[in-house]
Amino acid sequence: MTSSFQSGPSTSSVVRRTLVVGGVVMAVGLLLSSSLLPHASQAQQPATVLAAATPIAVPAPTTPQPPLLVQGLPDFTQLVERVGPSVASVRTTQRVATDAGEDGGDDADAQMREFFRRFFGTPMPGQGQRKGTPKATPKGDAEGEERPRGLGSGFILSADGLVMTNAHVIDGADDVYVTLTDKREFKAKVVGADKRTDVAVLKIEAKNLPAVRIGDVSRLKVGEWVMAIGTPFGLENTVTAGIVSAKARDTGEEVRFIQTDVAVNPGNSGGPLINMRGEVVGINSQILSRSGGFMGISLSIPIDDAIKVADQLRSGGKVVRGRIGVQIEPVTKEVAESLGLSKAQGAVVRMVEPGGPAAKAGLEAGDIITKFNGVTVETAGDLPRLVGGTKPGTKSVLQVFRRGAYKDLGITVVELDLEKAAKAAAGDNAPAESKPTAVASLGLGLTDLTSAQKAELKINGGVLVEEVGGPAARAGLRPGDVILSVGNAQVANVRQFEAALAKLEKGRPVNVLVRRGDGAQYVLIRPSK
Repeated sequence: MTSSFQSGPSTSSVVRRTLVVGGVVMAVGLLLSSSLLPHASQAQQPATVLAAATPIAVPAPTTPQPPLLVQGLPDFTQLVERVGPSVASVRTTQRVATDAGEDGGDDADAQMREFFRRFFGTPMPGQGQRKGTPKATPKGDAEGEERPRGLGSGFILSADGLVMTNAHVIDGADDVYVTLTDKREFKAKVVGADKRTDVAVLKIEAKNLPAVRIGDVSRLKVGEWVMAIGTPFGLENTVTAGIVSAKARDTGEEVRFIQTDVAVNPGNSGGPLINMRGEVVGINSQILSRSGGFMGISLSIPIDDAIKVADQLRSGGKVVRGRIGVQIEPVTKEVAESLGLSKAQGAVVRMVEPGGPAAKAGLEAGDIITKFNGVTVETAGDLPRLVGGTKPGTKSVLQVFRRGAYKDLGITVVELDLEKAAKAAAGDNAPAESKPTAVASLGLGLTDLTSAQKAELKINGGVLVEEVGGPAARAGLRPGDVILSVGNAQVANVRQFEAALAKLEKGRPVNVLVRRGDGAQYVLIRPSK
């Protein structure tokens, strides 16, 4: 009987618990039997008797029961009837020219390619440009044959024909068509699209359309029921439902997503996420999947963020964002502990753009930005969102943690130039001619910076890394790096470096701020023992 339960690890744990309970019951039985025997010795009583002396509390039948927190399942029929007519299918086409070759334009795989384009929004696997296959014409060229390119979803934002969808749904399309639930189809004009937030606004020539109602995302709760309507795999007006799994899910992108377990598949992109009041609270945008299909995690853009983007697209055709001219990285637990921060939060300034707003405000590489306009920067990803949402020209305040103390810096936000922001030059420092000073415990050979090197790097101090080995090499340091500080102590030369190192506890990891090219970052060196 016991062997029948030993088929797997999960059942074996059940067996062990059963045996414990059985042992207690057996012990109780032995105790009762021994009390009837006048000559039974104490040594013969089992050692597990005391384990049964404390009974487990079981509610009595008369104990009032707490109220049920969940009762029944929701009925989505009224939501579908109300919101369904506001959901649309969005299909895109591309104008292509056929290269008249030996196969002509009559490709035997044309139907299969069209199937993949229509239902998956991607080319058929293995399909490439070859003789006799369609080739894209220049964007905006009216010539060429119109071929299906992709399929997604959208919803009516206003009664006069504004439709919201995802930017990736219409990306690269020559023509966009919107099909309503009453089967009317309109050629849409792209009002604007923003790839960073994945929001796009379309306009169709129609009136008195059933627009959606916008919900309040701040009231959305984890565990709340939500519903999606869209066109997964080309299946129009498909309804799926689930619950909110998480809010403000940070994936490193421009927005923090609403995470749900609502079934979302290719073709659902751009469709609405609807709460139980029939209000749109998000735009279905992404899924996390290893197979390309739904695996239980769907991500939606909060509708309040999407509306802000849509308003800018409608007014100017693009989204204007703020910037302050820094490159940042997360604050690790090790860096926080070594610098004396109470917890790992904020954004480490890796590089300050010369002549930019941050440089003019006095920001330095190695500073940790902890607040922006009084709002705490919990993670490094918070800072771009806070700054990006600030109107250019706005005077703001940065709180930074620098060498063990907090400091406020006034800064003026400027408009983000994506091309300029993407340029980051990395240069090598010329080696000094003096003999390096060895710091054996860290595997470093250091020299003082010359006046010319300081002027070139635009810094007042630091030590030049000439030789690297052992712990420093394992930490990623290279010859030519410049160490600006040790822990919270800024160092101007090798003598100050050695003095700052001597004050630290021996054998503990040493946190150094390293300048490489135009960037700087904290590096943790674990000394040799």
